[in-house]
Amino acid sequence: MMKLVGIVGSPAEQSYNRELLQFIQKEYADLIDLEILEIDQVPLFDRDESQLTDEGPVHTIVRKIHQAEGVIISTPEHNHTIPAGLSSLIEWLSYKVHPLRHKPVLIIGASYHNQGTSRSQLHLRQILEAPGVDAMTMPGTEFLLNEAKTAFDMYGRLKDEGTIVFLRSVIQKFMEYAKAIQTLKVKPELGVEDLNANAGTNTTIEGVEMNTNHWFTQASQKTKAVSGQQYVQLDKGLLTVDQINWLLNNLPVELSFIDNNNQYLYHNRPMDQPTLIKRHDEDLGSSLAHLYPKETHEDLATVIGQLRAGYEEHIPTYFINDQNEFVLHDYRALHDETGEFKGFYEYVQNLHPLVEWYLDQTGQQLVAKEATDWVTEEVVEEVVEETSQDDATTSASEH
Repeated sequence: MMKLVGIVGSPAEQSYNRELLQFIQKEYADLIDLEILEIDQVPLFDRDESQLTDEGPVHTIVRKIHQAEGVIISTPEHNHTIPAGLSSLIEWLSYKVHPLRHKPVLIIGASYHNQGTSRSQLHLRQILEAPGVDAMTMPGTEFLLNEAKTAFDMYGRLKDEGTIVFLRSVIQKFMEYAKAIQTLKVKPELGVEDLNANAGTNTTIEGVEMNTNHWFTQASQKTKAVSGQQYVQLDKGLLTVDQINWLLNNLPVELSFIDNNNQYLYHNRPMDQPTLIKRHDEDLGSSLAHLYPKETHEDLATVIGQLRAGYEEHIPTYFINDQNEFVLHDYRALHDETGEFKGFYEYVQNLHPLVEWYLDQTGQQLVAKEATDWVTEEVVEEVVEETSQDDATTSASEH
């Protein structure tokens, strides 16, 4: 299934373009996984506020576009052109960041009037193809929903069955177009990663040398960190430090947290299970450059850069342990409530017990690929043989 994002081109609370995208999301769920993005929280473009491409609603939209295989923009028409809010968003997306570059885009629109959104769609197409935006807008096929006020029923479904069928064909053509565009996928634009953690953040503990074996003790003393039975107010609860530790250490996974300054700050210690990867308490506080061998720095910087820029939400890898079991090793981005990148965490889990439980519950079995290939070949041979026999007795030459 193709993952797409749909951008509502109007910030209005009541928007027929939002309703159109919601209809597409539900009606064609067998074809696409569509996530709808709003622009009502996107500020007007201001080049003096360039940090907004790294945080908040702009950065969130940037991340979502990076991670999608294509974009659908549904635009209304205001004074023969697109709304100011949509124009402002595209300016943000072509200033410091360029998530639409070589990204397949489908333009649609809904309007009160009988001409649909023909003029705003034409203008939007010109904007998307401008240098700096460089979107790959799908040519030819257009979808313009006119008289939108009466086009939907009370359940948000398009009334006209012919329109529904045509819109499905538009979505299918866009999927084919997006697949073709994948061959032009550009190399991610990544910033330089400071693996030495020199920049610092607003949570960096100053005055404590990070690359020493005693960082954890010294940093705890300097910050007068709470511990034991002292309470910590969380977003959705109130727990003691001990309770937080019990919770994290009883998870069936190994977790490590690295902040957005590339400083290694935390790992849990799962109870009653063997350790899957080597982690040492004396490494806490270290920069990643100090922690990882130099020959791995380039690959590590690429992984972090993709997470930071939003090209990927997570980057999964795996290894086979000594017991010949499949172990997931996932790198996952961490964002605050505004969408700003705050670091990443490593998530390591032995999937073998989970798979074993699933097979036991469902009565299924794992079969090696070679075995399934053999079965497929047998079926194909039988079909070919039956077809050949049918052709021999009912050939066109006998009729």
